[in-house]
Amino acid sequence: MPYPDGIPDVLGLAGSERLLDVGCGPGSLTNLLAPHVAEAVGVDASAEMVDVAARTAAPNTLFLRLCAEELPAGLGQFDLVTLAQSFHWFETDEVARTLHAMLAPGGRLVHVGATTHEGDGNVPREEIRALVEHWVGADPRVKTGDHRAIFDRVGFRNRREIDIERDETIERSEDDVVSSVLSLSYAAPHLFGGRLAEFEAALRALLRAGGPYYERPRAITLTIWDGG
Repeated sequence: MPYPDGIPDVLGLAGSERLLDVGCGPGSLTNLLAPHVAEAVGVDASAEMVDVAARTAAPNTLFLRLCAEELPAGLGQFDLVTLAQSFHWFETDEVARTLHAMLAPGGRLVHVGATTHEGDGNVPREEIRALVEHWVGADPRVKTGDHRAIFDRVGFRNRREIDIERDETIERSEDDVVSSVLSLSYAAPHLFGGRLAEFEAALRALLRAGGPYYERPRAITLTIWDGG
């Protein structure tokens, strides 16, 4: 589901900033912010995600296949660094320190806490999670929940949070739900190996037993830090 249109206004963008969106995925946030900055760069480890993001990119936007661990990669400094539902893929002090060094004087880092792959509604999310676990096992990630501590520890300062509430209901097609599942780190397509088509068939069979589906997007929390 899309990010709220009001995020650029909440961030108070002046139009002169350089933006770096780390773990940009299909460019959902990068392309939302790009019209409000001078230059936008989105990086993601997935070539497929980068290709999707580039399809609707504005002229001032560049998407690169690049792992967070490969930064700074000669990209220079940025006034705004964003991480939208991505830091759990590379949650380390080393990456956080690199991002701190890439911020220009007066720059900000914004962690976007959201669950745009799902909302509150009638999509059978518990059954879907059980299906994923049946095929690839339990989610192996260690949910430390300490991204705030990491950013505080490496030198970011003046942490503050802004909640953005949403009041809308979005219809979710079968394709929407399948895409939302395969966007998850613990259900990424490569984890299924040669059985991805079988899993997708089972997922679609589950979805066809119900519907139509609707979800109400949950609130989004922007956690903002200043550079050193």
